[in-house]
Amino acid sequence: MNHNQPDTSDVIQNSTTDEYYNQHAGEFFETTVKLDMSATIHEFSAHLPENAHILDAGCGSGRDSKLLIELGYNVTAFDASSKLARLASEYLGQPVLTCTFSQFKSNNQFDGIWACASLLHIPAPDMSQTLCHLSQYLKPEGVFYASFKYGSEDICKDGRNFTNCTESRLADFVQETQLSIIKTWKTPDTRPERVDEYWLNALLRKNGSPTSP
Repeated sequence: MNHNQPDTSDVIQNSTTDEYYNQHAGEFFETTVKLDMSATIHEFSAHLPENAHILDAGCGSGRDSKLLIELGYNVTAFDASSKLARLASEYLGQPVLTCTFSQFKSNNQFDGIWACASLLHIPAPDMSQTLCHLSQYLKPEGVFYASFKYGSEDICKDGRNFTNCTESRLADFVQETQLSIIKTWKTPDTRPERVDEYWLNALLRKNGSPTSP
């Protein structure tokens, strides 16, 4: 498999997921934009150089991009939902791209990639290839943050597909990539109505010599 060639599986597989976020963009924005992710972002930023350029992959409301910008980083953000991308752009005061993971292309190489609760919509068979596609835009030794709902079984909710993840499943996803696991940790959902749900957080690092997208 040529991991440098993005496929269109996430466009096809997640069309209903994208429709959900377009239909519920305003509600999703309001319920997520004020959630406090500062502790996790500081865990991520501890591995970044000063003035780092970060890719927010699947930025949703733009909440995390905003904090990263406030911390002094340069952020490029995208989301597959055109309506969420527009709301995020208005919130951030800068352009937000509309594209899926496999559609994303850039002439830049990033110091870090932030994928908070976004890769979980990629089908499990396509996860390694998606990680490979994104990480080709990551500088060697760059850091990659990703989070998934904690669990070993995939689910479908409100027309959205969720690929859940455990530590061992994450290791399987990463095995065929240029990424290695720095650390993983579990956190409870910060929304009051979801206190019984947990998330798997992962910090990954890109190995190897420089590559060009």
